[in-house]
Amino acid sequence: MPPARKRPRTYDPAKTRKAVLAQFGNVREAVGTLTDEQLAAPTRLGAWTVRDLAAHLTMAVESVSRALERPEPPKAELNPLDYASATAAHAEAIDEGSRGLAAATPDLVALYAGVERRITEALAAAPQGRIIDTRAGGMLLDDYLVTRTIELIVHTDDLNAAVPGLAVPHDRTALATCVRLLADTLAARAPGGSTEVRIPPYAVVQCLEGPRHTRGTPPNVVETDPLTWIRLATGRLDWAGALDDAEVSASGERADLSALLPLMR
Repeated sequence: MPPARKRPRTYDPAKTRKAVLAQFGNVREAVGTLTDEQLAAPTRLGAWTVRDLAAHLTMAVESVSRALERPEPPKAELNPLDYASATAAHAEAIDEGSRGLAAATPDLVALYAGVERRITEALAAAPQGRIIDTRAGGMLLDDYLVTRTIELIVHTDDLNAAVPGLAVPHDRTALATCVRLLADTLAARAPGGSTEVRIPPYAVVQCLEGPRHTRGTPPNVVETDPLTWIRLATGRLDWAGALDDAEVSASGERADLSALLPLMR
């Protein structure tokens, strides 16, 4: 008999909404302290400056408000596990939009304040079960908000990497949601039970075909910390480098995830 299909992980909508607003607030506060020199600094995201990155973060959140202004689609076609695969097709438009917004908006403080106000009001008015029209298709609002934690947490890490000493904090719920969604994406892409991937304290998943582990110590184990996992999953860090620097431990013949990473390209 084939193994039972696992149910998708569920997230508390109220906690997710609170986490998205909290993490955007963390970023807004930090961006408001940046000097013109810091905003002009390069990032690890190709040609983007810190200003471009800061503008992009507002777009990631504003997309919620704008989606709620559009007519509701007839059905939800996508779920959070589709997110990592859906982003690549829109990379060029996202790049152009982010850099264009940065160039056209010198006052980032006012931009962030307006985006925060609009999403707060939009979420307060949105009914339970609302479906929204995203770039990739119809999606439940609360599922889409789960994907916003990836945008916010990943790009918060990008900001911290670009500006020495900035140290924007990560909301715990937003960080946990981001880690879990990326871990579940890995498990969905490489289903199986031969390898256990541990990202304490937030997630443990099994993946890859092969002998299934049932009890005791698994024969194939990968373990890392939350931010290292996020960097691996999004291409900020490569597998070989993480192993060399002891940022990841991998034991067993099926503990090599290099062919599966990054999940988002």
